[in-house]
Amino acid sequence: MAGRISQPFIDDLIDRSDIVEVVGSRLQLKKSGKNYSACCPFHDEKTPSFTVSPQKQFFYCFGCGAGGNVIGFLMEHDHLDFPQAVEHLAKAAGMEIPREESSPHAEAQQRRRLDIYSALEDASRFYQMQLRKHQSAIDYLKSRGLTGQIAKEFALGFVPNEWDSLIKLNANSPETLRLLVEGGMLIKRDDSGKQANDDRSHYDRFRDRVMFPIRDQRGRTIAFGGRVLGDQKPKYLNSPETPVFHKSRELYGLYEALQQRQRPDELIVVEGYMDVVALAQFGVRNAVATLGTSVGSAHMDRIFRHVSQVVFCFDGDAAGRTAAQRALDACLPAMLDGRQARFLFLPEGEDPDTVIRSEGAEGFQRRAANAKTLSDFVFELAGEGLNLSNADHKALYAHKSLPYIQQLPKGLLQSMLIQRLANETGLEKQQLLDGIKSEPPAANNVPTETSRQKPEPAEAETAPVNQGRRISENFKKLLVLILQAPRLALREELDDELLTQEDTQGLVENIRTLVRQNPTAEFINLHGYWTGYAPEIAEQLTQIYGSSLLKSLPQEKLEADFTETLTRLKHRLTRAEIEQRIRQIAAVPFEELTQELREEQRSLHNKLREGQMHKKT
Repeated sequence: MAGRISQPFIDDLIDRSDIVEVVGSRLQLKKSGKNYSACCPFHDEKTPSFTVSPQKQFFYCFGCGAGGNVIGFLMEHDHLDFPQAVEHLAKAAGMEIPREESSPHAEAQQRRRLDIYSALEDASRFYQMQLRKHQSAIDYLKSRGLTGQIAKEFALGFVPNEWDSLIKLNANSPETLRLLVEGGMLIKRDDSGKQANDDRSHYDRFRDRVMFPIRDQRGRTIAFGGRVLGDQKPKYLNSPETPVFHKSRELYGLYEALQQRQRPDELIVVEGYMDVVALAQFGVRNAVATLGTSVGSAHMDRIFRHVSQVVFCFDGDAAGRTAAQRALDACLPAMLDGRQARFLFLPEGEDPDTVIRSEGAEGFQRRAANAKTLSDFVFELAGEGLNLSNADHKALYAHKSLPYIQQLPKGLLQSMLIQRLANETGLEKQQLLDGIKSEPPAANNVPTETSRQKPEPAEAETAPVNQGRRISENFKKLLVLILQAPRLALREELDDELLTQEDTQGLVENIRTLVRQNPTAEFINLHGYWTGYAPEIAEQLTQIYGSSLLKSLPQEKLEADFTETLTRLKHRLTRAEIEQRIRQIAAVPFEELTQELREEQRSLHNKLREGQMHKKT
């Protein structure tokens, strides 16, 4: 890989890589509040102290102090150097690593993505406000059994029956309109489609629909689904593919399901947004839905990163059976030992919404618990229309079963299906094994060497960092606030005198440099860059920020806490200066101690006492 990898590309790569997925494919993670925990892979322990934060995309071990982003985890766990870790993640994300000369373009792309996220979030807030103003939409949701609380949790909204709702909202911002076009919310009009006296160049994609914001695993709005209030066609309309939305990889409701205090043991895959929300309303909080596509391999990878069991829920008609077969095809290659999949078919004419309203959560969950196992569904499909008392049919049954079985990874499940097929057909197990001609793909291609020397990091244009002097607790708190909101590093009150006193001028200057280049930078962006090009800074930030990372402050408190902590530090600095001057006067020989020095000494002691009284008060 020639040249330095640009910071915008690293930002984009971290943005597209889910640390929970990467770590979860290597460790057995358990949900713990908003985070995930496991026994640390970097030191021996019996009680888990290793924590992964999906919100901050960061890991930290309270036992040994190891921590970092998704790139750092791969470097440490898989014994990769920085370029290798980046290549591994880029390949998984389908990204091409740009050369240095392409970095301005990559930087522009990353900033554009961040701007699109912001524009979509603004649109979501607008739709939520509109829902409160339109009684027809409220009545529709109530008719579906939904409460205001569940609508708020899923950020449901409504778009009026107008062609220019978003356009009017952003009429004074041409740039925002361009972002909404890129984000799939506005459609740019072809001049040939204009009517007489119609000068609109854009129009809203969604009109007169209940709006379901689609959120990624970090809670960012990336797209929308809209449902009509009546029976008009199309009933559902989804956002198109955009720079921030790829429907084949996303699952509606996954973010909300993972926010629950108790991690779900399984996920239930249903077919529509309303099914997900209706199930949640009645207490089934682990449902997700694909976004107008069949279940695919990327969906299965994402599901099994979070749970070991999945239930596919389909209508019992022909279309539901066809959808179930597609889900089975996507599911089979992902069925590593320890994973389970079941297939639930509802009565014809019913859907999850209607079933749970008539049978309640207990009835629906009972159906899910008794759903067909993957094994039963495989053999049911293979045996359709066959009579297994007939020898020819037995041979055909085996012939139709083997293509399913050979898609399974080698392991216990595949072996048990082969044994079951042997029992049902009377064929020898070895005959069936011989029928599986192709090897399943390798599950992982990550190097497994237990030791690997890391190359020297590329030369980094960074200022010197603290080389071991202890940073005061107050200043550590100030740094934690800066790392939660890096823009605070640019505040003028954070002057050189204070930074020099704490011996942190180099560290803060490094933060300032990257924030000036990228004003919207977050901690994970800073850490991602320094992981590769200034690991000593990344290490220092991990030690300062690590455990505090899991205690994020609300945005409204950051500014106030920053000002308060800075004032306390300034006062401490003044006190240190007074104490130093008192020591200087005390060192003056008695015969040289003038009246002026004695008065200055008394005055300084009085200032210290006044400061202490003020502090107690």
